[in-house]
Amino acid sequence: MLVLYFVLWVIFNGRVTWEICAFGMVIAALLCAFTCRFMDYSMRKELWIYRKLGRLLRYAFVLVQEVVKANLGTVHLILTQEEEIQPVLVSFHSDLKSPLTQTLLANAITLTPGTITVALENGDFMVHCLDESLAEGMDQSIFAELVQELEQMRT
Repeated sequence: MLVLYFVLWVIFNGRVTWEICAFGMVIAALLCAFTCRFMDYSMRKELWIYRKLGRLLRYAFVLVQEVVKANLGTVHLILTQEEEIQPVLVSFHSDLKSPLTQTLLANAITLTPGTITVALENGDFMVHCLDESLAEGMDQSIFAELVQELEQMRT
C-alpha cells in the first residue's frame, strides 16, 4: 500500500523532483499508517503481497487472457446460432477453505463472459452458463488451480 500511495502521488503531481518524492514519501507513510490503524490493514499483509507478487500477477494475466478468450467464444456462440443455445446451471464443490479465495474464484467465474456465479455457500458453487460447452470442466479450471496455489501460500 505504501508503494501504491507513493506511485499515485507521483502520477498526480505529473513530474518527478526530489521535493515531490520526499514529500510524497511522507504523505504515503501517513496514509499507510492511517490505513493500518483504521481500515484493518497491516504491514504483514503488505509484505505477503510483495512476496507473492509474481503469482498474483500471473493470476491477473490468466484472468485477462481467459476473459478475452471467453468473449470471443461467447460472441461466436451468439452470432453463429447454428444450434440452439442451451443455458445450464452447474453445481460443484471446491476445497478452498478461505472466504477470500472462494470469493476470488467466484469473481473470476463471473468476470468470464457466458458464466455467472449464482450462489456460493461453504465451498459449494452454483454457476449459470450460457451454453453447455461453457460448463465443461468448471471445477478443474485454471482459476481453481491458481486460487488453490494462492490459498496454500497464504498459510
